[in-house]
Amino acid sequence: MEIVIETCLDSIKMLPFLFFAFLLIEFLEYYSGGMSGKLLKKVGKAGPVVGAVLGCVPQCGFSVLAANLYAGGILSAGTLIAVFTATSDEAVLILMANPGRAGEIIWLLAVKVVIAVAAGYFVDGVMQKYIVRTEKNVHIKTRETVRSSKMEVVREAIGHTFRIFIYLFVFNLILNFAIELLGIQKLSEILLGNTVFQPIIAAIIGLIPNCAASVILTQLYLSGAISFASVVSGLCTGAGVGLIVLFKMNSDKKENFRILLTLVAIASVAGMFLQFLQFYYNVL
Repeated sequence: MEIVIETCLDSIKMLPFLFFAFLLIEFLEYYSGGMSGKLLKKVGKAGPVVGAVLGCVPQCGFSVLAANLYAGGILSAGTLIAVFTATSDEAVLILMANPGRAGEIIWLLAVKVVIAVAAGYFVDGVMQKYIVRTEKNVHIKTRETVRSSKMEVVREAIGHTFRIFIYLFVFNLILNFAIELLGIQKLSEILLGNTVFQPIIAAIIGLIPNCAASVILTQLYLSGAISFASVVSGLCTGAGVGLIVLFKMNSDKKENFRILLTLVAIASVAGMFLQFLQFYYNVL
């Protein structure tokens, strides 16, 4: 019972910050009027750089937008991969809501942007022949949400806050019980802690197609069960519902699976490299 109460209190403490953060993001979307979609359409060869930067914005809105633009033949595969890789969904907001850990956000985003840009240009330059794009003269909705009123903006922010609160409470409760029963050391071992292969497990967790993935990965990282390299790896595949939109909107399923496997491979290799640096050179 004590664990339940403690978990509930810890989750409630984050509510005010999460609400105001989501409210700010929703208002930015409300006033931007589709500017991000227009920007992505015009980037050309700078696509992976712009995609990586836009992907850093909390929530998975840009991954959904990028998936739609890619399905319409507007974006390159490299730009799509860059957006997916840079997307961290709710991880940034959860870190900001934890006193003493907010300073890690810049480092996390910087590492992810570097990986995203490198991955984007690698895919466009080297893997272009494996992910063949066919020209599609298709008019699609970018699904970049434009709120009709300020009250709708507030309702969306409340809805996001409530969903994340539920995810946080449920997973933190499970995590706290696991730590109580097994201990943090044993839990880390189960997740292949102290090995270079833990990032692969994290990359697979990141494929959960909603914001639950970023919540799980961030809480595992904050509890010490997974390393910085692993949370980076998991968040590199954590494109939120972007992958679902890709599979729904893009008719070439083989192409979609190649993108999915490429994303997992990039995240796993990058994570294992960072893990190697942590273990043997005490970097990060």
